[in-house]
Amino acid sequence: MLRKLEISNYAIIDELSIEFSQGLNIITGETGAGKSILVGALSLILGDRADSAVLFEDKRKCIVEGVFLDSDSSGLKKFLGANDLEYDEELIIRREISPQGKSRAFVNDSPVNLDKLRILSSMLVDLHRQFDSLELGSSSFQLDVIDAIAGNEQLLSEYGRAFNQLRDTRRQLQELLGRKAAFSKEYDYNQFLFEELEKENYQGDELENLEAELELLTHADGIKNALAGACYQLKESEQPLVQKLKSLVNQLQGFVAIYPNLRGVLERLRSAHIELQDIASEIESMSDEITIDPGRIDEINQQLQTGQRLLKKHGVKTTRELKGVEHAISDKLQAVLHIDEEIENKESQERRLLDQAAACAKELSRKRHSQVEPIGEEVNRLLKKMGMPNARLKIMIQDIPLNENGMDMVQFLFDANNSQKFENLSKVASGGELSRLMLSIKSLVAETVDLPTMIFDEIDSGISGEAAKQVGIILKKLSLSRQIISITHQPQIAGKADAHFLVYKDAKGTGVKTGIRQLTLEERVMAIAKMLSGEKPTAAALANAREMVC
Repeated sequence: MLRKLEISNYAIIDELSIEFSQGLNIITGETGAGKSILVGALSLILGDRADSAVLFEDKRKCIVEGVFLDSDSSGLKKFLGANDLEYDEELIIRREISPQGKSRAFVNDSPVNLDKLRILSSMLVDLHRQFDSLELGSSSFQLDVIDAIAGNEQLLSEYGRAFNQLRDTRRQLQELLGRKAAFSKEYDYNQFLFEELEKENYQGDELENLEAELELLTHADGIKNALAGACYQLKESEQPLVQKLKSLVNQLQGFVAIYPNLRGVLERLRSAHIELQDIASEIESMSDEITIDPGRIDEINQQLQTGQRLLKKHGVKTTRELKGVEHAISDKLQAVLHIDEEIENKESQERRLLDQAAACAKELSRKRHSQVEPIGEEVNRLLKKMGMPNARLKIMIQDIPLNENGMDMVQFLFDANNSQKFENLSKVASGGELSRLMLSIKSLVAETVDLPTMIFDEIDSGISGEAAKQVGIILKKLSLSRQIISITHQPQIAGKADAHFLVYKDAKGTGVKTGIRQLTLEERVMAIAKMLSGEKPTAAALANAREMVC
């Protein structure tokens, strides 16, 4: 429950503090005194957006703080734990708006974003404002009402998981079918490309090696002549270098004993002689290996012409890259062979999830249908009490294809005059009728949904007399199991309060501020008497007011 609300620097509120009772809290005051401003400030800690225009003084920040007492809600504890927020017997929610328009929100002094704040506040407070009665015409709201009263929360969660999995599986199946269509469209072309590359069967750096071989063959004649000339100079000329070195060795050999220093030079000459002999033999072998083969040149040119065409065609530069293209095309061809199996598995998964979702949807539908008559009967009974004896609510449920809410479309139809002509609420219900309908429905929902605090901003709009009295009785009954805060203009409702607060304007100097205070018993009698007969209540009005309060 909301134990305390503190507001600073908001709209025409300078500083204000309210401590609410556990039961029925009634807020009254003259039109324009600031009653709805309280709701606006409260909506800030419930996650509504705001800007610096709400500041009473534009040079200091606005602060709205609500202190909530622990309702021992498992869902609330779970949410706080999941979001690393401190749990305590008191839950303090604070919203700050700076003069620059920057907004910050805190839960037990830990900063939170607005999305988390909205989720948290929905577990603490149900706020109904004047225009919220228009929600009654919304099909989604009507479905939420049926589900809340039917206790479908767990079943809806189960269905939601199955439906989301079904939706994801269908999306994946469509992607597979799209890929298959694309593969099939390109299959013949890819098969041609693959066979073209497979036929050449390139290995390693084959094209690069062919280019090197072609370069060698092209210059084979010149290379062979050069090698033959070198070999001739080393071994076969009139004065071959090998023989000259051998002669030098022989000439110096006889003087080694006399001049020992020649020994080192002699050894080097012998090594050079041996090395030149090896070089001459190697050059001779290399010359023998070099062949002049015009036929091979033509063959290589044809292979390279094919290879260069394929390299250019596939936008690559090396044999290995071309081989990579061949493997990639092969993978695409293999994918066509395997995708049918994937599609079959995905279709089987889709059928299983569809059966699961359909079973949940059918159970949801059964439970929803089971509430149609009880809800209609109870709402009509409450409407009769609130001065609408001829009004009838009729709930229709139609089958529709599976969607995120199941297989049902709910319609609330209304007949205000027992004419047996039921129409959509938005077409036939007045503002006052919508308000009473909303209160009737929320009173039923409150019996099944554990919501600690319900706030009504002029739920009694458009009614008076006995109807207002019955609204007060309903609010009083609701307050026995939860906290109710209601802003009202009706004395019949104000008389049911456990705590009665008066909102007033306080004119000081050139400014006007909103104030609020809890009334004593005698002050309540006077306030209600004024609501009955005006600023100067009659004795009869005072007596009537006392009877309402007591």
